[in-house]
Amino acid sequence: MTTNEYPVVLNKTSFEAGNADVVDSNVNVVNEMYQELLNSDEIAPAALNSYFVDFYLTQALAGGFAQYVFTVPEREEVDAYVRAGLAGMGATRHLDLFNRTAAAFDALSEDEAEAYLDGDLDESETPLSAVVVLDELDGEFEALLEEEDIIELNAAFLRDQSDLLVLSDEEIHAHIAERVSLIPDLEERKAEAEEEALANAPEFEVIIRELCDVAGYSLQKITMGDPNYEHDGEKTLAWHFSTDHGDYIMVEDDDEAFMIHPETKEIIAAVEFEESDEFADA
Repeated sequence: MTTNEYPVVLNKTSFEAGNADVVDSNVNVVNEMYQELLNSDEIAPAALNSYFVDFYLTQALAGGFAQYVFTVPEREEVDAYVRAGLAGMGATRHLDLFNRTAAAFDALSEDEAEAYLDGDLDESETPLSAVVVLDELDGEFEALLEEEDIIELNAAFLRDQSDLLVLSDEEIHAHIAERVSLIPDLEERKAEAEEEALANAPEFEVIIRELCDVAGYSLQKITMGDPNYEHDGEKTLAWHFSTDHGDYIMVEDDDEAFMIHPETKEIIAAVEFEESDEFADA
């Protein structure tokens, strides 16, 4: 089966609901495909384009282009999906803005990029002009959403796919399982995935997994990093992640890491890692 023969797959209930539900359905299906070890070239290009456009939108709304860059430091592949997706769904003004913003960021010096990513614009008496330009482009993004709705265009793009499959949850799981069963090197992929996960997991992921183990929850995905989260009255880096019991946040201090409920601020679990070889080597 060639790449172009893979269908876009959506949940039937979501398909019959609103635009955001359609887009979220695609995101959930693609996430499941990745988790079951299907590669990008074994997933419909339209599904991936939609997936990464929504990822870009989510990050940009959370913290501007800086948030997008912070979450995807190696941008070449993801940028290509975003551009293809915006073009395919007719978001021409957003595509133009994405290209201008990416070019402006890539032209920054190391100091300028650090200032922009750290969000120092408001704290500096004489902000760098290049950083001011990017801040203005972030403002342009928010204004443009009122005129060119990415979620609406993305949903229409998915609904318009000629090879679309609209299935129940059970049928989706069966469809993915059938595709996975056709992978000739599945066991090898599983072994490689496990080995790679252990060897390359960043420290924050190791900590999040340990917190989930302490809480007795199953980690589903790490959604984003927030460098401007307020914890105990101070700005700190927080990682947002989802589990089988809902969404949570991980923050660290000098001696411990905490799993926090994002709304109630309740500490669900804590781990000490100062003397842990696992965290020291992560």
